[in-house]
Amino acid sequence: MAESVPVRCPACHRVHAFTPPTFPCPCGAPLTVPVLPDGEPAQLEHRTWKNSWVTLSCPTCGRQDDWPHPELGCACGAVLRPPVNGTTPAPPGRDTVPAPAAPLPGPPLPRPPFHPVTIRTGRDAVAAAAQYLKWLGHTDVAQASDRSATGVDLRGKGIVALVDPSTSRTPRRDVETLWLNCLNEDATGAFFSLAGYAHDARLRADELGVPLFVMDLTGAPQPVNDAADALIRSRP
Repeated sequence: MAESVPVRCPACHRVHAFTPPTFPCPCGAPLTVPVLPDGEPAQLEHRTWKNSWVTLSCPTCGRQDDWPHPELGCACGAVLRPPVNGTTPAPPGRDTVPAPAAPLPGPPLPRPPFHPVTIRTGRDAVAAAAQYLKWLGHTDVAQASDRSATGVDLRGKGIVALVDPSTSRTPRRDVETLWLNCLNEDATGAFFSLAGYAHDARLRADELGVPLFVMDLTGAPQPVNDAADALIRSRP
């Protein structure tokens, strides 16, 4: 498992412990994105597909491929893009002991490692959110068949979720749409956004207790409010 690096938010100066994602090279070797620990992260205002990828060389076979540029959602609402080195570090030797995975706070037993789904399309974003909810314990989550009627993308026993894969910040009305679905179905909600949330959407979600997550193109959601932290700690 890759070691975490400190990432300071340029907006609120909060320091996050960020674990760079690791991808499987076609040769079978793990490739960890080399995030610079002393670099200044950029605050992402507008995401485009063209600038959301980074070219890396596999340290084992030398193959070059494009991989999602890692991103991090800060609790203040900013979406951060940590700086990445253009070359990958050498793989650890046989005598190197990987750092143990830190247990998640709250649950009586630690969950197994989460394996994200790389996001290249809107459909991938929905699949990544579904996999994350299953990892949280909602094993029966499936894609909703009536998305156009309710606005809900995923539904399981006691859980509904909405996924916004657009490159614009999620507006307040979408958060309220999810909340209304939660009321109608007596279920917990979860919102997943690629571009983050508008300021009034964040405030409204906190008022209504709607869990908000930000996803980057690695498919690894990050909680951005207290309701999301509570959902992670809970067990279905």
